[in-house]
Amino acid sequence: MPADLPMLDGRALPALGFGLYKVPAEQTAEVVAAGLDAGYRLVDGAEFYGNERELGEALRRAEQQGVARDALTVTSKFWGESSQEPAAVREAFAQSERALGTPIDVYMIHWPRPARDSYVDVWRTLVELRDEGRVRTIGVSNFTHEHLRRLIEETGVTPAINQVESHPWLPQHELRAFHRHHGIVTQAWSPLGRSRVLHDPTIQRIAAAHGVSPAQAIIRWHLQLGGALIPKSTHPHRLRENLDVDRFRLGDDDMAAIAALETGERTGTHPDDRN
Repeated sequence: MPADLPMLDGRALPALGFGLYKVPAEQTAEVVAAGLDAGYRLVDGAEFYGNERELGEALRRAEQQGVARDALTVTSKFWGESSQEPAAVREAFAQSERALGTPIDVYMIHWPRPARDSYVDVWRTLVELRDEGRVRTIGVSNFTHEHLRRLIEETGVTPAINQVESHPWLPQHELRAFHRHHGIVTQAWSPLGRSRVLHDPTIQRIAAAHGVSPAQAIIRWHLQLGGALIPKSTHPHRLRENLDVDRFRLGDDDMAAIAALETGERTGTHPDDRN
């Protein structure tokens, strides 16, 4: 099991979790059960994913079967498409909390939506929720270093986590350096490039040399960069396989070869383009 990562709020974050983006609601309970059974202790959800109620049901079943709730980290995110007003943030949080039927451990701003110029005020509301004891850790998702700098300068509160698209084509080295300087954990979404990077010949060669799958090689790369990640799969055997990455380590030549794959190509939306 990959080690937990310390966060600036004094808590720890499992370095390797699994995400529920595009997991159909009718499959969510089964996927969550398979993930927890494999050994994951971080489940990444969001209001936008439309499966929080099913996630909550799976968590309750797991607790009945002996999985301690306080050993798990459950994430939700504020979508904010219709309104970014403080009351809307609070209502979205309450709706996610009700849907889950369990406390939210990590709450994030899903997108900065910079054209609206309201993410600093949204962040202030998350800080209030944390200070009220409603949520233990607050973070952001899809923020650039410019967005992060504004949050820090205007509120004095640094996000514990920034969840961003990152994979060998888009390693985000400059942003990761900013995170390290400020004590922010980099958590990668689309860590396998939505499976496209798995077919790269360099990745396949490195994986074969270590006797592992291409996905395991990329996950190991993420961990050796010092960050966290949330790969997604609806298949129990792949969930187990993705977690089995402690028995090998990539060498300097492997890391250099993967570094050469950087193109800047995204598989998702650029943060400045989501409004």
